[in-house]
Amino acid sequence: MTQHTQSTQGKLDPAWVAAVTGGRPGPEAAPARDLRWDTRELAAGEAFVALPGARTHGNAFLAEAAAKGAAFLLTDQAHPRAVRVPDAYRALVRLGRALRDRFPNPVIGVTGSVGKTSTKEAIAQGLGFSAPEGNLNTPPALARFFLHLGRPQGAVVELGIDRPGEMDDLLALADPTLGVLTAVAPAHLEGLGSLEAVAREKTKLLRHAPLKLAEHELAERLGLAAETYGFSPGARFSGRDLVLLPEASEFRYQNLRVRLPYPGRGVALAALAALAVAELLGRPPAEVAERLAGLKLPPGRMEVQRRGPYRVLFDAYNANPASLAAGLEVLARQPGRKVAVIGEMKELGEKAPLYHQRAALEAARVADLVVFVGGYAELMAEVAGGLAAQSTEEASTLLKAHLRPGDSVYLKASRALGFEKLLEVFDAG
Repeated sequence: MTQHTQSTQGKLDPAWVAAVTGGRPGPEAAPARDLRWDTRELAAGEAFVALPGARTHGNAFLAEAAAKGAAFLLTDQAHPRAVRVPDAYRALVRLGRALRDRFPNPVIGVTGSVGKTSTKEAIAQGLGFSAPEGNLNTPPALARFFLHLGRPQGAVVELGIDRPGEMDDLLALADPTLGVLTAVAPAHLEGLGSLEAVAREKTKLLRHAPLKLAEHELAERLGLAAETYGFSPGARFSGRDLVLLPEASEFRYQNLRVRLPYPGRGVALAALAALAVAELLGRPPAEVAERLAGLKLPPGRMEVQRRGPYRVLFDAYNANPASLAAGLEVLARQPGRKVAVIGEMKELGEKAPLYHQRAALEAARVADLVVFVGGYAELMAEVAGGLAAQSTEEASTLLKAHLRPGDSVYLKASRALGFEKLLEVFDAG
């Protein structure tokens, strides 16, 4: 039997790819240095994976990928440069798993309705592990991450889902050594259908991983068999004396004082999860606490920005009811007049109007002025008072008319609303 190796001078060998995916390499398939599934990002010498899209299948771009110099094409279509497989998506999951299996050190998987990215970053930075940038949390992104992983002491991956069965693919690919579950809350309900379905899919991580860690209150509520972390005495890994400051958070863990350069209970829980992971893996928590003092989160996660006479809390990478409630808690602790700019929360399914009404009332209880933006703005303003804007442009006009020097302004919405445009209002002063 011919034995195939994964790499040829650090590249993906098409014969090895065919062997691990059940495919057949074409006569013109060549070693590839990277994986791409978007021809706009494809460069010569990289492999193109023909994945199904929302509107168009990647097979429609095979000719373009070949013309751009793709080393090989992972596809179910015949082509001289193809590694031909029955299903390119399933083949990519298998390829990702084969790449992951080369890695001998711990792989930490993190999932949850809120706090995934912050927790992934806290664990990675606290323990000195590698992690994908931002929230690259789909099977294609993780396959590419494992391709370039190298040999760090450990890796941390975020597992994000928006449909039933996707967690199964992520677990088959990433095979986490330790699973961390942060929260179960209304999110991606259009694809998942119900909060019960969210819980069912998210908790698959704990059933799969040999080591299991969950936020304590969640574990109690769902009856999860896992080690727990949290700010309550019942948690195995318990933080205490939590202090939430306008621009930072701090707490004590065992005999350590942990200080974080971000405000809010959410980031404190993320740090506590990192300390718990360290303990479970036999790493010294003191080193983790020291590193967490310099924690850097991706843009749009509770960034406190000083812009002219305003304090801006930019938390608009994404939004759901749970993350909004956490952000409003941070706003409540800010100085000055409190202004909340609350945009539409996407993918909440048939109960979206109810979730937005509840969110409006929560915002009105905290903020002195609320501006609602997007498709539910009129409904939210009708329920809770405040101003309604159909677009970010209209919201900009309203803010310019109503802001006062010294205001603390919280910006929260799903990413699709493009709330980063609102930051220009504060620069104009």
